[in-house]
Amino acid sequence: MIQGIIGKKIGITRVFQENGQAVAVTAIEAGPCFVTQIKSAGKEGYNAVQLGFREAKKLSSSEKGHLKGIRQLSFLREFRVDDVSSIKRGEPVDVSFLRPGDLVNISGISKGRGFAGVVKRHHFAGGPKTHGQSDRHRAPGSIGGGTFPGRVFKGMRMAGHMGSRKVTIGNLKVIEVEPARDLLLVSGAVPGARGGLLIINRA
Repeated sequence: MIQGIIGKKIGITRVFQENGQAVAVTAIEAGPCFVTQIKSAGKEGYNAVQLGFREAKKLSSSEKGHLKGIRQLSFLREFRVDDVSSIKRGEPVDVSFLRPGDLVNISGISKGRGFAGVVKRHHFAGGPKTHGQSDRHRAPGSIGGGTFPGRVFKGMRMAGHMGSRKVTIGNLKVIEVEPARDLLLVSGAVPGARGGLLIINRA
């Protein structure tokens, strides 16, 4: 059975549970997805299915050939499965494999923040604000030695491009599932902006 689905972030709201507690949730348009390719251990070396999401407005000739005989879909992502014998190409996949209380891992592309300094990007404290320090408030400080090692080590936390990278948040609790509306509500925040693509896997 496929334990994952592709979705789109709708936004953040809150729901009231039976005990009256308000829970912040993220609403996700989860599916419907369609199986576009099946990979088996005998041929590709591992078992997986490729799912497609959202109707495409325009495709290249190679993409049309890959999706021949099924729906023309924009986004294709791969999910590992244990057994592919019962899965057929073109069959729909919805969010009904999840139940309230299940835990999911959600991946997405984080919001882009452009070029950011070390205080915003890495939460540095910055330099002293007094004692003659006039321009060191948000500076990184020393980034290495002098004669030894005579260079800056790789991976040094410095200013640079922030965001626009893949982020995965694990063990988010499913609050509500509505397969008829392709709606999934999970507790807390998920990566990315409204309308961003999300990959949802059972934890």
